[in-house]
Amino acid sequence: MKTVEAAVIGVGWVGGTRAQTLARTALVDKLHLCDIRPDRLAEVKALYKPATATFDYNDIIKNDNISVVYISTTPETNHYPIARDCLKSGKNVMLEKPIALELWEADELIMLAKRNNLKFTIGYSQRFNTKIAFAKEKIVDGTLGNVVSVLVSRHLSRSLGKKIAGRVRLSPVVMESTHDLDFVFWLLEPAKPVRVYSQGAYGYMKPVNGSHDVMFTTVTMDNGVVVMIGGGWNFPPSYPNYCSTWIEITGTEGALVLDDTQRDNWLNTMTAGQVFPMSTMPGEQVGEVFAGGMGPETIHFLEACIRNTPVMVTPESARRVMETYSAADLSADRNEPVDLPLSNETISQIAEFKEKNRSGANPG
Repeated sequence: MKTVEAAVIGVGWVGGTRAQTLARTALVDKLHLCDIRPDRLAEVKALYKPATATFDYNDIIKNDNISVVYISTTPETNHYPIARDCLKSGKNVMLEKPIALELWEADELIMLAKRNNLKFTIGYSQRFNTKIAFAKEKIVDGTLGNVVSVLVSRHLSRSLGKKIAGRVRLSPVVMESTHDLDFVFWLLEPAKPVRVYSQGAYGYMKPVNGSHDVMFTTVTMDNGVVVMIGGGWNFPPSYPNYCSTWIEITGTEGALVLDDTQRDNWLNTMTAGQVFPMSTMPGEQVGEVFAGGMGPETIHFLEACIRNTPVMVTPESARRVMETYSAADLSADRNEPVDLPLSNETISQIAEFKEKNRSGANPG
């Protein structure tokens, strides 16, 4: 059986799950870990016994025996430079979303992967959610007929929202609805988005990073399907689960409703009260089983590299998602629809919008 040496750069919440998965599979001959936090690196090193553990990702770059790298670093400003360096050094890369912060960065990463004949994918784990996979099956086999509309509502607790929004100045559509844009576009292939209209509401998060609490985005596909995605991070800290998702898909021959709120696992104790302890975001280990899609997603990329098979999430599809949520941000700022694909003029307007946000001038 062919095996590889694999590395995880950034072993926090998500990267820790990647490391745990890789440490348990026979497909990895040697595991290498990297994190800038000595306490966290020591903790994960003790758990998973890697061949090497380093504070400097350049040690991963320089190790020619490592062929597969998972990049799970934060803040998201680190994604592009680390992925670029890994691809330049000839390593297959799985990069957490977003693919980049600028479209030109995404284009360069895609070009490097193609030029060096490398596997490159983005961590959109919802494609490995069994409920989403079932929806894909029912659309492809014609059970629903022709899809007419898709509705997604995804909301996080304030505690998780503040953790995410506090490290980078990005909106809910960029950091949360991005998952929904990805899997919806996958469900509706080969249709492509052609128009975006988005609105947002301010509240708790505005003083944290100038972000909307919630954003509602309507996407029109080139085949006429209408997609509505609501995403936010303002559920109260006492909410029993940190992520709650509801999905409705209607077609000419039927409808499919997916309850991904995880309310079917309900724990009530004298000390903690009521909680919904399970989640599919990102997916925790429960005994020998992964509750979410991140474990299977991690193994899928490993197998794609070993067997030279296609990745589930292409970087081109991730770029399309990036183009869409960038248009959504601009639409919410200007209160007008934005056409896709983006024109050069619109890309310039998005750059101006981002610069305004970086300067601290809150929109709205």
